[in-house]
Amino acid sequence: MGDRRSPRPPHGRLRDAALAGAVLLVVSVSSVNSLIGDARGEPWPTTAFSWALILLACGALYFARRYPAAVGALVLVTTGVYYITSRYDGGLMIALIVALYLVAAGGRLQAALVLAALTVIGTGIGTLLGNEDVNGVALFMLTGWVVAVVALGWVWHSRLAYLREAERRAAGEERLRIARELHDVVGHHLSLINVQAGTALHRFHRDPGQGESALAAVKESSRQALRDLRATLGVLRQADEEAPIAPAPGLDRIGELIGSARSAGLTVHSRVAGAADPPTEVGLAAYRIVQESLTNVSRHAAAAEVTVSVERGPEELVIEVADDGPGESTGHGTPGSGVDGMRERARALGGELTAGPGPDGGFRVRARLPYGVPSHEARGASAR
Repeated sequence: MGDRRSPRPPHGRLRDAALAGAVLLVVSVSSVNSLIGDARGEPWPTTAFSWALILLACGALYFARRYPAAVGALVLVTTGVYYITSRYDGGLMIALIVALYLVAAGGRLQAALVLAALTVIGTGIGTLLGNEDVNGVALFMLTGWVVAVVALGWVWHSRLAYLREAERRAAGEERLRIARELHDVVGHHLSLINVQAGTALHRFHRDPGQGESALAAVKESSRQALRDLRATLGVLRQADEEAPIAPAPGLDRIGELIGSARSAGLTVHSRVAGAADPPTEVGLAAYRIVQESLTNVSRHAAAAEVTVSVERGPEELVIEVADDGPGESTGHGTPGSGVDGMRERARALGGELTAGPGPDGGFRVRARLPYGVPSHEARGASAR
């Protein structure tokens, strides 16, 4: 899919603090005349209150990425109180301009427009009431600045949304390409194996010699299929290590797992609740966890019944697989049982997985998978 890099908004507390600190520095330099010089003309308590407002407005920008609309409203109110109470025309308006940009860049266009309108209206009212520092020309220029900043923030947000959608489509096309490649390489061998296995089954009792030959052909075809599959996956990983190696199964295919477990002699009860549609990575991890859990029950658990429960909540997916086996005396916790791998999948998505004796006996696997946007590490862990 290439080495394209998409611009990202600032992330991390360090960058948030750097933004708030830079704005505070600029505003402080522009307001230093309220602390020094012979032209001071306001009481020190008023000056102290003004500087407290400066610190509050600039410090609030630290939280603007997480709470853009709330921070924008706070900075607007704080800036208005500052210009009403302070005698000095400092640069606190810079903090308000930055806050408006962050609100729009965060995708809150309506909130940004409302805050921008209140900024212009409030400044206009102050001009009508006799504020000599702002005349009609300055008010017109302020309106242009506010509109431009909101528009710039919204353009940035739209650009990010466009690039994310382009990446999503490119990933879908890559999955289809890989699926076609695997079909072309492996499909022929699997078709031969199917025909040869049917021949061996048909002739086994009638002509054991021919049945043995057919089974030998099945073995050779499967060996060739595995070799070609490994070669194909190796080429795909070299071309793009982060690309998924097969179309990802999800919740819609859990029924197939349950059917396979029933054909193996287990009595399986299933329950799927909720209507939320989880992200692809979450659906894939859920499928793999249910698959591994049912495999462990079949191999280790000496159980007769197993219950598979899937709860699709608005923000997370909860999976529970419980059997009626003897619990810890089974091989669930032995090396190769896959419990560690299931935990890794859940943690890669920011969730958690517990496995152990159930409250009513047997063995229970319970996983919680949040719907947060996964990183490339989570995608890689889910694809394994």
